[in-house]
Amino acid sequence: MDIISLTLTELREALRRGETTSVAATQAMLDRIVALDNSLLSYLTITEEMALEQATAADQRRAAGEDTPLLGVPIALKDIICLSGAPTTAGSKILEGFNPPYNAFVVDRLLEAGAVILGKTNTDEFAMGSSTENSAYVTTRNPWDIERVPGGSSGGSAAAVAAGLAYGALGTDTGGSVRQPASFCGVVGIRPTYGRVSRWGVVAFASSLDQVGSFGRTAADVAAQLSVIAGHDPRDSTSLNIPVPDYEAALTGDIRGLRIGVPREYFVEGIEPDVEAAVRVAIDDLAALGAEIVEISLPHTQYGLPVYYLIASAEASANLARYDGTRFGPRAKGADMIDTVRQTRALFGPEVKRRIMLGAYALSAGYYDEYYGRALKVRTLIKEDFRRVFESVDVIAAPTSPATAFRVGERIDDPLNMYLADIFTLPLNLSASCGLSVPCGLDRQGLPIGLQLIGDTLQEARILNVAHTYEQARPRDRRLPAVPAGATG
Repeated sequence: MDIISLTLTELREALRRGETTSVAATQAMLDRIVALDNSLLSYLTITEEMALEQATAADQRRAAGEDTPLLGVPIALKDIICLSGAPTTAGSKILEGFNPPYNAFVVDRLLEAGAVILGKTNTDEFAMGSSTENSAYVTTRNPWDIERVPGGSSGGSAAAVAAGLAYGALGTDTGGSVRQPASFCGVVGIRPTYGRVSRWGVVAFASSLDQVGSFGRTAADVAAQLSVIAGHDPRDSTSLNIPVPDYEAALTGDIRGLRIGVPREYFVEGIEPDVEAAVRVAIDDLAALGAEIVEISLPHTQYGLPVYYLIASAEASANLARYDGTRFGPRAKGADMIDTVRQTRALFGPEVKRRIMLGAYALSAGYYDEYYGRALKVRTLIKEDFRRVFESVDVIAAPTSPATAFRVGERIDDPLNMYLADIFTLPLNLSASCGLSVPCGLDRQGLPIGLQLIGDTLQEARILNVAHTYEQARPRDRRLPAVPAGATG
């Protein structure tokens, strides 16, 4: 049995049947990380000792008759999610050396379910970016072509799962930071409804937009993780206190009669021809599986990009005000208190500084109503677009990104062009709906393309079943991308 090629749910069943052990699977992952991650740089921290201890405990629990949902399954965490006993840097020098004394809610849920934590994956600094090039530490590479980006900001998690360096991984999605890297790396990534998963213990970027999501090689892998991490948490005031469905049980493989809307605004000038062609074919495949395809309109989509960057930057400027050299991370030595704060905050990278300044300007006296206030009003219009559309369709299908993975360094000095990589994912976050990306082919350069499936509030089970049904109808290529061993340049 090739343990590396197994999906998360396949490994879980192999563990249940006694065909392998958690220690064996964990060691195989750790060995593969050592062999390949010098090329990918997907991990910032590898928790080898912790992982092997957890794997040993999982095998002992199974021998004693226990069987929890993720017992013995190795998983990675985006380094914006707090894990006691390991650094949490959020990809920033300003949090270098921060070791949280507690676990995030989602980490406690994973551990209760028996998961093994392999380590912390790279991220754009404070999750601000679309390529993982904004990390203060390393630039993660795409497993399909190490000269290209994996997407962002959860690029480390997406790359690790795609390359077989983890069976699953958690990320966060504020404006597309799970779905876009999932598309670029050829894996499945879900962004649940806002409030479906607690944000407690997750370093804040934009509090009305942030949401924890998960990556897997299949929709079933993602469903298994979401079933564990979803749920109410009284420590998070935005956490939804409603029952969590069995997402795996919802994977029936039947979408007959489902109405799937295709928004005309997501097929616009500038989309790469290979991307549009692959997504159109995927939509035709859904029709062949029994779904009814309906053309729809989301007319305020064109305002999603400016609205998102005003709201997200305003919230970021407020959230990041707490990093002043007295509570977290390093403290610069200044001539006085003001100079100390100034020098400490100089540790922020260029993209974070850009967004703090933009947000502070949008919130400043005399400009609040003109920029931030107006953006909130247009956000309401975008939410109303989705509400109206979901009165007549069950799911929305569209491209995840207008392009496939671009080259490292290609857009780093062109912020607007970089932001456009998320133009099809941003509106969902503004609407508080749920969405996922599922692979739907390769372009002429052999780079993955993602089909985005958007559901109404709390309809994760529905979009997961559409993705699962689509996967089951296509012949599966079990080959992992060929990642060269050795260090990147």
